[in-house]
Amino acid sequence: MSNKWDEETSWESAGSTGTGTKKAADRLAKGSRATEKEREAAVLARVEAAVEEAQPGLHKIPDPVEPAGEGVLTAEEEERFRLCQDGIDLHTIAWFMMGKSLDTVATGRLFRATPHKLEPERCYETIEEWAEVEKGISVSKCNQYRAAWPIGEVLTARGYEANPGQVRELVPVKNAFNLNAAVAVYVLVADTVGGGKVTAGRLRETVKLMPGDLKLDDEEDPEALAKTIKGVLLGELPPSGIPAIPPAVKRAVDSRAISLADELNRGRIPRAQVQLHLLQAFADEEDPTVFNAVLERMKQEDKEQKKRRP
Repeated sequence: MSNKWDEETSWESAGSTGTGTKKAADRLAKGSRATEKEREAAVLARVEAAVEEAQPGLHKIPDPVEPAGEGVLTAEEEERFRLCQDGIDLHTIAWFMMGKSLDTVATGRLFRATPHKLEPERCYETIEEWAEVEKGISVSKCNQYRAAWPIGEVLTARGYEANPGQVRELVPVKNAFNLNAAVAVYVLVADTVGGGKVTAGRLRETVKLMPGDLKLDDEEDPEALAKTIKGVLLGELPPSGIPAIPPAVKRAVDSRAISLADELNRGRIPRAQVQLHLLQAFADEEDPTVFNAVLERMKQEDKEQKKRRP
């Protein structure tokens, strides 16, 4: 049986009617392709406009002009003010971007194949040399940028508007303890006086108050470290003597807490609740089991320390 549909719609055998239909289909296809190209062009234009809007540029900052009047700003002045604030805020982000860029170049020694601008017969040997000659960045500034950017990156990610002057005050904390400790100092000051009232001076004074023998856990999050630092500064916690609980011990306690919950047929038991019962058991004069166990462990620790002494 012949396929009537195929015969009637074949471009080659349909006759004049088929020819007209084919031309109409061609016009429809061309129109569709043109419409698609227009859409692609429109999308591309929007993307390019978005990229241009996001890119920094001195030409985007309004030129200085006299006030339009006194009191309330005009709509034009409000827009000029907004653009200028964006430019000022960009300086902070750019500062940290420069630090991270310098650190990346330094760590990978990406300058090593660049001929020295003043001595072309050799290549640069250090990041300080490359930054100073090629980019006009002094050695001290180069070191400041590299040391500060990790703190700035974390604070920015957490929504804090920390400026370079504030972050510089936290670098000694990062060097003496760790990155989370440096962030914790900012968190502590921000929680105490309010995020908008943090200043380089307040951070500096807080850092000065931190004891030199302060013990901070490298793996604690900034919020927990901020509470620890606050407790030490208020005299509620000792700066040293009680070492930070190692992460392995914390994991072991959590694991035992799960076993304890299973034995009691209960849900999850918080670590703090376990610690409370341990302290109560340690202080129980009628049942010295826990006290004696701690005593034996500390005696063993003293023996091991004496063996390690020269």
